[in-house]
Amino acid sequence: MRATIPQARADRRPASAKAGVGLRFPHHRAFLEVRPAAGWLEFHSENYLEGEALETLEDLALDYPVSMHGVGLSLGRPDGIDEAHLARLVALERRLKPFLCSEHLAWGAVDHAFLADLLPFPLTRETLADVARNVDRAQQAFGRRLLVENPATYVQFEISELPEADYLGELVRRTGCGLICDVNNVFVSATNHGGDAEAYLRALPADAIGEYHLGGHEVADDGESPLLVDTHDRPVAAPVWDLYDLALRTVGPRPTLVERDAAIPPLEELLAEAVRAQVRLDAVSAAGPHVRVA
Repeated sequence: MRATIPQARADRRPASAKAGVGLRFPHHRAFLEVRPAAGWLEFHSENYLEGEALETLEDLALDYPVSMHGVGLSLGRPDGIDEAHLARLVALERRLKPFLCSEHLAWGAVDHAFLADLLPFPLTRETLADVARNVDRAQQAFGRRLLVENPATYVQFEISELPEADYLGELVRRTGCGLICDVNNVFVSATNHGGDAEAYLRALPADAIGEYHLGGHEVADDGESPLLVDTHDRPVAAPVWDLYDLALRTVGPRPTLVERDAAIPPLEELLAEAVRAQVRLDAVSAAGPHVRVA
C-alpha cells in the first residue's frame, strides 16, 4: 500500500497555489515513515506545543511547508488575549517558522479557562473594536500578518449590526490582517440562515484572502429548513466543490487545505481529496490572471 503513495520532496518554500492537508495524530506514523507527497501540512497550534507531537512536527517540517492554525486564541473575547497563551504560540511560531499563521473569528476562553468550542458573538461595532484590538496584539507579538477564518454559524444575533462579510472586510481595513476563506463554512452558514453563499464570497475583500479551507459537513435536519453542521468528518460535498470553483474564478488560486478532524480516513483517501483541489488550482493557475466578477 505504501509504495503507491508518491514521495515528498524536501521543499519548505511557501505553498503559493498548492493543496495541503491537516496533520492529525492518526497519520503521524505514515508521514514519518513514507513522506507521502503533499503540498503542505497544517497543524493545530494547541496540539503541538510540547512533547512527542512537537518532535514529530519538527521532523516533518524538514520536508514540508507547514501552516500554523490556532484554535484557542479567542479573538472575540472582550477582555483581551490571554498573554501567557499568546507567548506559547509565539514561541511555537519562532520554532517552526510556518509560511502561514491563522486563527478563528470566534471566542472560546473566559479568564484563563479554555472552552472546547469555537463560539459565535454578535457582529457589532463594539465587538469589532474588541476583535481588532486582539488581532493587532497578536500581529504585534508574532511580528507578521495573521489570517482570520470565517466561522460556520448556527444562530444569528438580533443585535448584530453588520453582515459577516462586511465585518471581516472592516477588520481587514483596521488591522491589515488577512483572511482564510473556509468555503465549507460559507456554504454551511448561508444554508442555515437562508443567505446567498455566492454573494457572501464576492463581498469578501479578495486581496486579503490568503488561504482556502475545504471540509465536510453533516445534514442534521434535511426538512424544509435544513440544518448543516460543520463536522469535518466526511468528504467535501459537491456544492462546496462548486463554490470553491467560483472562488478560484473570482478571487484566484490560493493555498488550499483539505481538513478532516473526525472519522479520520486512511491517509490515501485524504490525499486523494487534496489532489482534487490541486487539479482545480492548476487549471485556474494555467488560465492566467484573474478578474474579479461583480
